[in-house]
Amino acid sequence: MNRITSLFGIQYPIIQAGMIWASGWKLASAVSNAGGLGIIGAGSMYPEILKEHLIKCKKATTNPFAVNVPLLYPDIDKLMQIIIEEKVKIVFTSAGNPKTWTSHLKENGITVVHVVSSVKFALKAEEAGVDAVVAEGFEAGGHNGREETTTFTLIPMVKEQLKVPLIAAGGIATGRGMLAAMVLGADAVQIGSRFVATPEASSHINFKNKVIAAKEGDTELTLKELAPVRLLKNKFYDDVKALYATAPSKEQLVELLGRARAKKGMFEGDLEEGELEIGQIAGLIHSIKPAAEIIEELMIDFERAKDQVALC
Repeated sequence: MNRITSLFGIQYPIIQAGMIWASGWKLASAVSNAGGLGIIGAGSMYPEILKEHLIKCKKATTNPFAVNVPLLYPDIDKLMQIIIEEKVKIVFTSAGNPKTWTSHLKENGITVVHVVSSVKFALKAEEAGVDAVVAEGFEAGGHNGREETTTFTLIPMVKEQLKVPLIAAGGIATGRGMLAAMVLGADAVQIGSRFVATPEASSHINFKNKVIAAKEGDTELTLKELAPVRLLKNKFYDDVKALYATAPSKEQLVELLGRARAKKGMFEGDLEEGELEIGQIAGLIHSIKPAAEIIEELMIDFERAKDQVALC
């Protein structure tokens, strides 16, 4: 047991990230049943859809699971009301000020974790009263920090100043990566991209196949003027690149992005016009495997790496 496994009541210090269009109740319950902490990603869900996923997840697992809520979500009040009504025990917040909701959630008996990309925001989250912090490096998929601080630089810098438990995220998909992050000061790891390539992930099979075909250099962080996002390179990415060559205004970028671009790519499987969010570690993901098998492999690789390090 360590600080994170004790805090969440889980077997392994492995958290599955709450990813839009990928992490519904099937993935969250599969990860939780395998000993990790599964997370339902509420960022792509209407309130009534979130309620449906919560009900199904509670039926599918008796183990702890969590919900990730981007704080910039337009119906945040409705989401939080449902989370409290359905007696969710753990909430991960992101993309916003943790002071807004942390106290209210904790008053309702909920353990709160906030996702950050810098030392500054880690300390602000701790000051807001969160129970733990996820520090996510530049390698991560989806939306991440403008600072471009890599995970293995960020974790020791956050660890140096943080008192609450620390979870490392960004660029971790193996037990060796997990061990390295923990050696640098993390109490656990949060893994996103690896769990996209699972049968349980709700993302489209076209997207999953694109992920396992990815090689080094096939992703890039872009659209920093809006919200920095790491994308697989495709026609939409090429269109973004071409627009940047004209020194576009923020309004022009918004117009190109349009609405539901991520849904089009990751959920509906449009590999040309869709936004395909994934981490740099996709170059190390070569197959679609059940979530439980991934967790088993992570732990075997982790223990093997520990033994090898001990021999040095």
